[in-house]
Amino acid sequence: MHDDFQPVKSAGRTLDVLEVLADQPRSWTLVDLARALDIPKSSLHGLMRTMTARGWVRADETGTRFRLGMRALQVGAAYLDGDDSVAVMSGVLDELSRRLGETVHLGRIDGDQIVYLAKRDSTHRLRLYSAVGRRLPAHATALGKALLAQHPDRDVDRMLGGTWPLERLTPGTVTERGDLHRALATVREAGYAVDREENAEGIMCFAMAVPLTDPATDAVSVSVPTTRMSAEVERDIVAALTELVRPLGQARSMLSA
Repeated sequence: MHDDFQPVKSAGRTLDVLEVLADQPRSWTLVDLARALDIPKSSLHGLMRTMTARGWVRADETGTRFRLGMRALQVGAAYLDGDDSVAVMSGVLDELSRRLGETVHLGRIDGDQIVYLAKRDSTHRLRLYSAVGRRLPAHATALGKALLAQHPDRDVDRMLGGTWPLERLTPGTVTERGDLHRALATVREAGYAVDREENAEGIMCFAMAVPLTDPATDAVSVSVPTTRMSAEVERDIVAALTELVRPLGQARSMLSA
């Protein structure tokens, strides 16, 4: 790619609209979108009409409020359908869910965030709320810490943007550089990561990187409400992750180049 690359303005604005509608999935007025994206209302009006006509955006009955359209769902589903590691991991997620009865996630690191690619719901009434496509700060999740630990600390600092302290989601969130480096050293030694109410109060999470790539870009987690947590439950989760996830390095040849 040439250093003098200049993005196409209209394409950039289109993507900005889709990203804000995805990041904050609520009903947006034209005025709200124009203000949030710093796009003139006159320019945005034509853009929204085009995107609505193509199914990327849907308008309410008044034609004044907007959300993501069905075309966005189709493209998102196609991404997952065409992803080899999601297919490889499906049986592992099923087995973890069957054995443990708790919420299971497959997540992928994307910059300084984790994106949920797949999930299996807990069989219990009290469970973690989550959704495929949800994004969370990597430093505040077991999934993220399992994957950040794949990299040297200097690269971790770069991946997280180098701005300290990091975002605090709960009183337990690790936000300082030294504390995070020590936490990642513990992950490297143990082979798995633990989130002790760092992302959501009342929820503990255990995660292990999936060795389908080097460094790993995906991880599997099991989330448990603290009310059901015990030393025995923790041992069972770690044992299941070790048995089912760690051997997946042998499946690398199954993935397309």
